[in-house]
Amino acid sequence: MSAEPLTPAAAVSHAESNRVWLKIGLLSFGGPAGQIALMHRLLVEEKRWIGEARFLHALNYCMLLPGPEAQQLATFVGWMLHGTWGGIVAGTLFVLPGAVVMLALSAGYALWGEIPLVAAAFLGVKAAVLAVVIEAVIRIGRRALGTGAKRALAAAAFVAIFFLALPFPVVVAAAALAGVLIARVDPAALAGGGHGSEADPAPPAGAPAGWGHALRVTAVCVPLWAAPVVVVGTLFGWDDVLITESLFFSKMAVVTFGGAYAVLTYIAQQAVEVYGWLAPGEMLNGLGLAETTPGPLILVAQFVGFLAAFRNPAPLDPLTAGTLGAALTLWVTFVPCFFWIFVGAPYIEALRANAALSAALSAVTAAVVGVVLNLTLWFALHVCFAQVNEIWVGPLRLWTPDPTTVDWLPVLLGAGATVAVLRFRAGVIPVLGVCALVGLAAGLA
Repeated sequence: MSAEPLTPAAAVSHAESNRVWLKIGLLSFGGPAGQIALMHRLLVEEKRWIGEARFLHALNYCMLLPGPEAQQLATFVGWMLHGTWGGIVAGTLFVLPGAVVMLALSAGYALWGEIPLVAAAFLGVKAAVLAVVIEAVIRIGRRALGTGAKRALAAAAFVAIFFLALPFPVVVAAAALAGVLIARVDPAALAGGGHGSEADPAPPAGAPAGWGHALRVTAVCVPLWAAPVVVVGTLFGWDDVLITESLFFSKMAVVTFGGAYAVLTYIAQQAVEVYGWLAPGEMLNGLGLAETTPGPLILVAQFVGFLAAFRNPAPLDPLTAGTLGAALTLWVTFVPCFFWIFVGAPYIEALRANAALSAALSAVTAAVVGVVLNLTLWFALHVCFAQVNEIWVGPLRLWTPDPTTVDWLPVLLGAGATVAVLRFRAGVIPVLGVCALVGLAAGLA
């Protein structure tokens, strides 16, 4: 456990934080597990801008929200450091690099089909992300699971999600209830965990938790959310494909509890069978592109939005229509993410001082460690095997990789990167760079 004190929020300049958020945006491969691991390493371990307990407290809240939890976590921490503008910059820079890459890949796919060399390079990157994820699970586990009760809660949460496929809100509610009951029997069972939370950045000034705050945020964010859709409907008509996809993905933005995988099947079904935007199987191509780019996995919605407008372009040319469709999809998907943070963050911060809720929150923190482990194993299986089957044995769900589809390149690269990170303390950028080059060389070969 590091004894180095936390950096006061006032000492973190906007320029420095912007550089770090851009770095996170450029390196945020590996889905939520990799992204949370990267932020933990940079924000908690290296920069010391936020303590372990505060990081996990924010993560607890973000995992309860619809939408990409890692992007919302970045927004939350940016808000804690520099207020509303800090949250906007952090959340935007987290998404922007991946969105630019995804737009280029979507256009390339629409014009020329799949791009194998890009996929090969990013396969190496994903193998390196495995090392970052494993390191984060070890570090967070050591600090958040200091008692037997916490370790038991983490294990139960992992089993509930990985093997029983229970929804995350149910797991969190059960953990909170268990925390209250455990604390009544043995208050010390959930004590400790995290470090330096008392020195963490205070909530931004002028952001009290009250009805006035919630109404002001709602009055700004909801019109912003709707404004581009209204403009497009006025210009092109309310039956245009751009309006249809904007309304569809607006609905998705408020129901995507449990992360992107919770709704990908529904998006694919609607895009193929109801709207006819994609051919059968193309959603898997889009998911493959989204998994190879930095940023949230829900960027696959951008791929769908691009193709829907590209293939129904009138009165625009296809590329212009596709670009506009992708931009609108991004807007209606991510503006709500900022809304959830800005409207709820002051209330969540106020809860930190409520002693009556400390046991429940401590139990939820332990459960989140189990959830992160679940994300890590899911990610590792899908990187190392081309085919992973989901089978049910009674109430148990089992992920069973097909051993004949093992891809030895990410297996070996992942093992080497893990040794480099854990044993030799190698930096994130060198490890990612080397693995990307190896993956590209393998693709060329």
